[in-house]
Amino acid sequence: MNNNKNRLSIAVALGLLGSVASSNTMAAGFQLAEYSATGLGRAYAGEAAIADGADAQWRNVAMLTYLEGTQVSVGGIYVNPNIDVEGRSTTAAGNLSTKSEDFAHDAFIPNLYVSHRVNQQLAIGFAVGTNYGMETNLGTDFKGSNFGNEASVITKEINVNMAYQINQQFSVGGGVRYVIAEGSFGAVAPTQMAAISPALPGKTLKYMEGTDEAWGWQVGTAWQINDANRIGFSYKSEVKLNLEGHAEGFAFNDPKLLITGNPAYFNDFYSKGSMALALPATAELASFHQLNDKVAVHASFNWTDWSSFEKLDAEMPNRPTETIKHENWEDNYRIAVGGTYALDQKVTLRTGIAYDTSAVSEEHRTATIPETDRLWLSMGAGYAWSNNLTLDAGFTYIFAKDAKMHEGENDPAALFGGTFEGETTGNVWLVGVQANYRF
Repeated sequence: MNNNKNRLSIAVALGLLGSVASSNTMAAGFQLAEYSATGLGRAYAGEAAIADGADAQWRNVAMLTYLEGTQVSVGGIYVNPNIDVEGRSTTAAGNLSTKSEDFAHDAFIPNLYVSHRVNQQLAIGFAVGTNYGMETNLGTDFKGSNFGNEASVITKEINVNMAYQINQQFSVGGGVRYVIAEGSFGAVAPTQMAAISPALPGKTLKYMEGTDEAWGWQVGTAWQINDANRIGFSYKSEVKLNLEGHAEGFAFNDPKLLITGNPAYFNDFYSKGSMALALPATAELASFHQLNDKVAVHASFNWTDWSSFEKLDAEMPNRPTETIKHENWEDNYRIAVGGTYALDQKVTLRTGIAYDTSAVSEEHRTATIPETDRLWLSMGAGYAWSNNLTLDAGFTYIFAKDAKMHEGENDPAALFGGTFEGETTGNVWLVGVQANYRF
């Protein structure tokens, strides 16, 4: 949808955040876990059961009932991925080695949250952030670029939330999510296509980009078992997007021209078009346990419905649906355990460890989104500057598991440069800061 009034109405809020882009290695697929620097310091363990500040509503809206007065949280996280891929393209003429280094873009991910306790039972909240984002560019010299050399998903999201405390033990909450998204995918003819024509290398095979705005929802609940133990559960709905924009690239031309050897097949192509993209549903089950006055432990189990991400299709006027890329992803799971230690009345220390499972098998992994297992090691600290102001910082190092990929079997893109086999390696580090103010 293209609604200028909607965009103008939220421009002020989004202007506070600036642009949001990210690599694909912070959480499964192109999901972003980085909603706050406070949670970053504990590897986002126990988030759906912890209420440090107004940012708690992002992971479980029911936690709004644990916040007093009016609170504001604002901050951001800088993400620096270091991801490489290396392999070989196999053509009728032989094998060609190729690699691309540091091809996932770094990013700054900002956020803004406001909460307000209306009365003893009712609380409301407002949040601006992002749940999904990635941006990769393998370059036009990459010899596997016929299967894709660039991809991006950039989203910005506004939440309006409400929570209700049923009694001393149970709270529930819900909210609406407004998502603004843009995405693209591109593939170019690799250098080995020079054997057909010196004008082909670097020429666009297929490229699709578009934008859309859509609505989603979220719900959450919290169970205060006793003064020291709490369990939280939250669920975010799938958000279905139809990215409207354009398609271009000579591989969209009539394949009969290629079969008959007609050089017109390599002419430029351009058309208006759209591409469906589903941002998957997610769920989290979390627990928080206060062991004594100084020490608390917390844990989370997360699920993401990545099986909804099967393929990218291009829809163009007066043409049948054309598949740009098969993905065939699977649901993924994340387990996190963390601890909090109150050093004194002003300083709080945090740490955590998490493991993210890959949302794609080796058979379906691609270089443009080299999804793999990840191990998180995190630490952070909070400082109570005053009774009203708390400053938090967090740091995480992510080990991305080396992962192999095979592209080309039964894929028409293999006609334009051969098959590709390779391996992706890398790591990511993240650092964030957060300010929480209570009025």
